[in-house]
Amino acid sequence: MPENTRLGGSIDQIELGFVEREATPRLLMKLGIQLHLAGLSLSNTVSILERFGVEHARSTVHNWVHKADLQPEAGRCPDHVAVDETVIQLNDEQYWLYAAVDPETNELLHTKLEPTTTKVLAHSFLTELSKKHDVSDAVFLVDGSHSLQDACQRHSFDFRYEQHGNRNAVGRVFREIKRRTIFFSNCFSNAEAETADDWLRSFSFAWNQLI
Repeated sequence: MPENTRLGGSIDQIELGFVEREATPRLLMKLGIQLHLAGLSLSNTVSILERFGVEHARSTVHNWVHKADLQPEAGRCPDHVAVDETVIQLNDEQYWLYAAVDPETNELLHTKLEPTTTKVLAHSFLTELSKKHDVSDAVFLVDGSHSLQDACQRHSFDFRYEQHGNRNAVGRVFREIKRRTIFFSNCFSNAEAETADDWLRSFSFAWNQLI
C-alpha cells in the first residue's frame, strides 16, 4: 500500500458503541484505532496520542481495536474470488489463515483463522463467505490447495487453477499480514487464537479502507 494512502478511508465508519465511561475524546479514540490498523505499532500509536495530551498504555489501544468489532462490509458481488491459505505463527503454534479477495478491487472479502487445514474447514470457510457475499456466479481462483478445490466442488462453485495473475491479490494481502505480525510482534504476542481472529477481521476492515 502506498504510504500516502495509509490514513485514507473514513474515520466515521469506526463505531464506538462499546464506550460507556471514557475520558478520551471519541475522535482521538477513532484516530488511535485507525493509526494502529493502518500500520503503526501500538507503541508508536500511543506516542502520537500523547501529542494530543492523551496518555494510555498500549493495552488500552489494543482493547479499543478489539472492542470496536470492525468487520469488512458484506454484500459484495464479485466476478472473481481469489482464495488461499497460509501459515500464521501465533506464539509457539502455527495456525492456518484462510482468505478470500476480490482481485479486481483488492478488497478482502473474508478471513478465518484455524488450528489446521482440512477439507471440512475449507468447506466451512466458503460457507461463511457465501453467507456474507453473493459469490454464486463468481469464478474462484485457486492454486494447488486440494482442500479449497474440493470445497469449491462441494459448493458447485466455478473454479480454475491459477498460480499467478489475478491470484496475486491474495498474495499481497498475505504479505502485508505477515509483515505486520512479524514487524510488530506485539500484535500476536501472548494472544489467544480468538483475539488474533478478531484482529484479522479488523485488519480486513482497515485494508479495504486503505486500498
